[in-house]
Amino acid sequence: MLKFWKKKDQSETDREKAGQDEVAESVLESASPEIPVSMDETGEPAQHPTPQPDEASPPGWRKRLSGSGIARGLGGLFQRHPQLDEELLDELETLLITSDVGVNASTELVEDLRQRTHNREFADAAALYRALRTSLTEQLLTVEAPLDIHGHTPFVMLVVGVNGVGKTTTIGKLVHHYRAREHNVLMAAGDTFRAAAVEQLQTWGERNQVPVIAQGQGADSASVIFDALQRAQSRKTDLLVADTAGRLHTQSGLMDELGKIARVLKKLDPEAPHEVLMVIDGTTGQNAISQVRQFHQAIGVTGLVVTKLDGTAKGGVVFALAREFGLPIRFVGLGEGIADLRPFHAKAYVDGLLPAQPER
Repeated sequence: MLKFWKKKDQSETDREKAGQDEVAESVLESASPEIPVSMDETGEPAQHPTPQPDEASPPGWRKRLSGSGIARGLGGLFQRHPQLDEELLDELETLLITSDVGVNASTELVEDLRQRTHNREFADAAALYRALRTSLTEQLLTVEAPLDIHGHTPFVMLVVGVNGVGKTTTIGKLVHHYRAREHNVLMAAGDTFRAAAVEQLQTWGERNQVPVIAQGQGADSASVIFDALQRAQSRKTDLLVADTAGRLHTQSGLMDELGKIARVLKKLDPEAPHEVLMVIDGTTGQNAISQVRQFHQAIGVTGLVVTKLDGTAKGGVVFALAREFGLPIRFVGLGEGIADLRPFHAKAYVDGLLPAQPER
């Protein structure tokens, strides 16, 4: 189980408690006067103490992933076919394809296992099962690359994705993740297209005790994020997380806006954005491939977050994305709780789908 919190000494706790007595309830920033902001003694938005950890530790990967289509299918498959035979391999290939692993990836994987079976490398179905776990893990190890925000101050993270993938909620959980590690964070409400998007991000700002730079619905997204980067630079903020309007990958005008945002940011920092993080809904299956392809062409995606893997997702799309693009999978969403966004870990993911031994 992952540990998100480190123990603080008493002096630090006392300082934080004193600081909490001095700050106002509002922690939101806006360029428009109607949106309240709490300020520090310099006139800048106040950076509040790190939020305290949740009382309950998040459940393990196995508990969250065992209900996915691929996990249920593989468990049932090896229960029905305890013997190593051709029928087992055929059903395995079908299962992988229907679980969104992808036709090419599924075929290559099963053909390799079939050849090894013919070469008598496996004594029984349990041995093939273990080889399957190893092969799946190796596929995902190529995209296991935790995001390192050190080296740039501020580190600019631009979050993109289509409508309905849970992008703004993911941003709130990302900010929680980095605040738990005592990073100073600033948020930019760059989704000025969707009604109530700014208010939703401000709610996450309040929850995480992080300032939000906003101008309200209809404002120019590039201008909002540009202003946020200026403020982050002046405050030497560790991390700037910028929301953007959700858009369909077929909407050329909105896709062009992403390029504009990137060009505007480079006027302040030639290397910004340092991370273009795309949020993928794990329930969308193979449609995620076309989404990533279009966004990658538009702005150059550098990392992925795959959400909603604990619900009705089949679970195989993670393997398809790894094979098709080789882009780092930075985080996965394993639940609705604020601590349920986890840094991606290949072995933990495969262990969550397939236990060490097939269930009987």
